[in-house]
Amino acid sequence: MHPTDPVTPTEGLIFTISRLLKGIRHGAVGASSPIPGAGVLLTRALAERSGAPRVHVSILGSRRHNSFTNGGVEIFDLAGQGRVDAFFLGGGQIDGQANINLVGVGDYPTHDVRWPGSFGSAYLYHLIPRMILFREEHTRRVMVPRVDFVSAAGPRADVPDYRPGGPHALLTRLCLFSFDKQARRFQLQSVHPGHTVEEVRDQTGFDFDCPDEVPVTPMPDAPTLALIRSRIREEISETYPKFAAQMWPS
Repeated sequence: MHPTDPVTPTEGLIFTISRLLKGIRHGAVGASSPIPGAGVLLTRALAERSGAPRVHVSILGSRRHNSFTNGGVEIFDLAGQGRVDAFFLGGGQIDGQANINLVGVGDYPTHDVRWPGSFGSAYLYHLIPRMILFREEHTRRVMVPRVDFVSAAGPRADVPDYRPGGPHALLTRLCLFSFDKQARRFQLQSVHPGHTVEEVRDQTGFDFDCPDEVPVTPMPDAPTLALIRSRIREEISETYPKFAAQMWPS
């Protein structure tokens, strides 16, 4: 890839993640998450470039960017101690109250479609303060009015539980939402270049708040793009070599 090539949609997502994570101390990333992983690595690199405090990075499955020895167990332990500032959750379904479904489609337990399962999502969702919901696909089969199964629940007015964590934002291939925990609704923050508010409405199965003027999602400047295509490419390739090779061919 030539340095002057335009920003790709994936590079835009990586940069947007770094903007969402600005100021964190520790960002952790679960399995099968190359784009969030690259975003956390960029957050660390940008902090170093600006002279800000160092960002600790934990990428599950990495030897180089993970000091853990027992997989996700230690992430759960640190989350319980309040020592993880940001994490990422996806879902086969996400609804307007920020509920996530990682189990399947249809009536439980005889789902028509079965997914891997909830794992520790409900636990982490309650504890980690800057939880980014990330799903590239943005269609009505994913962004639904109500999930078929609640793997991890968004904030609820009728449950006065202790909850330092919860949904901070929802990032997709089309746009960026923030989440209002008091109103328990998403608000459209920006649409990515080449997409429109009308497209977001058409592909979203739940209602959301929308300002009169919706900005375009900022893209990286030339120095940051060069950083993504050099240092971040090299760092993320340790864990996700196929992703790096496809994204940034030599």
